[in-house]
Amino acid sequence: MVYHVRGRGLPDEEPVEYWIADGRISLEPVEGAETVFGSSGFPGWIIPGLVDSHCHLGIGTGGPVGLDEAIDYAETERRAGVLLLRDPGVPIDTRSLDDRDDLPRVVRAGRHLAKSKRYIPGLAIDVDDESQLPEAVAEQARAGDGWVKLIGDWIDRSVGDLAPLWSDEALTAAIAAAHANGARVTAHVFGEDALPGLINAGIDCIEHGTGITDDIITLMLAHGTALVPTLINIDNFPGIADSAAKYPTYAAHMRALHDSSRTRLSAAREAGIPIYAGSDAGGMVAHGRIADEVDALTGIGLSATEALGSACWDARRWLDAPLLEHGAPADLVCFADDPRTGPDVLRRPDLVMLRGRVY
Repeated sequence: MVYHVRGRGLPDEEPVEYWIADGRISLEPVEGAETVFGSSGFPGWIIPGLVDSHCHLGIGTGGPVGLDEAIDYAETERRAGVLLLRDPGVPIDTRSLDDRDDLPRVVRAGRHLAKSKRYIPGLAIDVDDESQLPEAVAEQARAGDGWVKLIGDWIDRSVGDLAPLWSDEALTAAIAAAHANGARVTAHVFGEDALPGLINAGIDCIEHGTGITDDIITLMLAHGTALVPTLINIDNFPGIADSAAKYPTYAAHMRALHDSSRTRLSAAREAGIPIYAGSDAGGMVAHGRIADEVDALTGIGLSATEALGSACWDARRWLDAPLLEHGAPADLVCFADDPRTGPDVLRRPDLVMLRGRVY
């Protein structure tokens, strides 16, 4: 089939018109195209496929899932208009999904890297001898799609609180190994103490970042570190604290991080830290909730356009993915109403097109 769509694009709000043939966009008319969105006067809105930059297809509420369940999650994301996702830590082999033309594109970070008993059981590769961390990182860099995921901090039961997993020296060597293998590095970090070592070692991104302080913001700006705050998962911190009564210091710390999170993350945004939308779907957050994360980002100071961009055009540039340009894959989402007006509109696209196929 040959298709035609017209509407207004974002962020510039100018009229746009695309023809789709053989799964790709043409900016020139293609004979015999069927108009599937828009009519004269350019009503409606057309944007590139949405992006969830922190989305675990291989994880469910009980830990790793089977491939069939991962496919169900991917279909849920597609229905929400998410046509590109970064999976920062996948415990199962989902590469066969790349052969499915009906599923979103996936940028994988390979397996999480942690120490034994310092992360959720079954998700990470344990590296207890940190002298072996650089080689483990290099291996995951070669296995992934340009990203590696470290666990930067987690509860240390011997001290009863969050604590870093790695020495500064190990991080410097490990991140250098990733970069030498063409991969960027991100890290799960809830608290404060692990951040300086990771950022000074040259890490490319921080996930969650609830421990960010003014000093850390200065470091992130100096090193060009990005942030994916996963705000709708941060809202689970009080429940995590409630379930950790036997570790009162940790529980209090998690509540304090939650209470200060919006203020701290707002300061990061105000300073100019690059922020991208990630729902942390899988585990405690259901799939298909990128609209809720975009809405939450407006609560830390992003404008409606900036928040949508963090889950769309800006995120695509960050992940080196194409936008709506001549010859690009026809991955786009259409809305009758302005998708910046709130999650009720954004979570219900009027048309989703993936690889030139209409859903």
